[in-house]
Amino acid sequence: MKIFLGGKLVDEADAKVSVFDHGLLYGDGVFEGIRAYHGKVFLLEAHVKRLYESAKAIALEIPMSQQEMADAVRETCRANDLSEGYIRLVVTRGVGTLGLNPYLCKKPEIFIIAAKIQLYPQELYETGMKVVTVGTVRNHPEAINPRIKSLNYLNNVMAKIEAINSGVLECIMLNGQGQVAEASGDNIFVVKDGVLRTPPVWCGALDGLTRRAVMEIAEDAGYTVKEDVLQRYDLFTADEMFLTGTAAEVIAVTEVDRRTIGEGTPGKVTLDLQARFKEYVKENGVPIIDA
Repeated sequence: MKIFLGGKLVDEADAKVSVFDHGLLYGDGVFEGIRAYHGKVFLLEAHVKRLYESAKAIALEIPMSQQEMADAVRETCRANDLSEGYIRLVVTRGVGTLGLNPYLCKKPEIFIIAAKIQLYPQELYETGMKVVTVGTVRNHPEAINPRIKSLNYLNNVMAKIEAINSGVLECIMLNGQGQVAEASGDNIFVVKDGVLRTPPVWCGALDGLTRRAVMEIAEDAGYTVKEDVLQRYDLFTADEMFLTGTAAEVIAVTEVDRRTIGEGTPGKVTLDLQARFKEYVKENGVPIIDA
């Protein structure tokens, strides 16, 4: 495997960062998870734009243009002969001291990985998944804003630990007011009386690009879509529920905290949006290889 690191492609065995990198020492950096479908990088421009916005929010200046970053993503995919898969784009603060001062880090580190991913077993896309609500509260927006896709994912990891310890693969995270925020790595949608509802980002959710795409797809298909504050009651009483994410795509939830959602199987709206999303990704992306 070839990794883009330090401005060039290197062998995986040679892809190394310093133990003094603030990304490692303090989770000081930002990242994007991106998908490639059918020889195209899905929503590449939007992912790169969000990366730079996350970096700006933490006062991290990326030493290459957005176009250069997009080109590097495509170059890494070509080097690994990747037409279908997952891309991890990471920018760290770079090498610094053992102290917190980020301004002592002189040069950000950039690396790109292009490989395969299977977040959930295929059978769950057919049967739906079970989730639980966890006690780990989503970060307060004025502590670490969830809209910043930072390397500091301990909040999410703690929630994932609770989920796995409860015998499930995903969970529901609430904000400090007890409102539904998001899953540990995915956005949340419910369907009630034909209307799609998803928590607004100010409730503690990442402004997911797959979330945005699904909202657009749903509206184009004639569904009513609302950003709305949700409580657990709204999950328990939903007709359908599903999660969205770059790696997860669109996956049904059929049980929350041992409450069956709908009929206990993926609902027709969820299945419709899954099918529409598969078609959507075929048409929306930047070719990895120039025509």
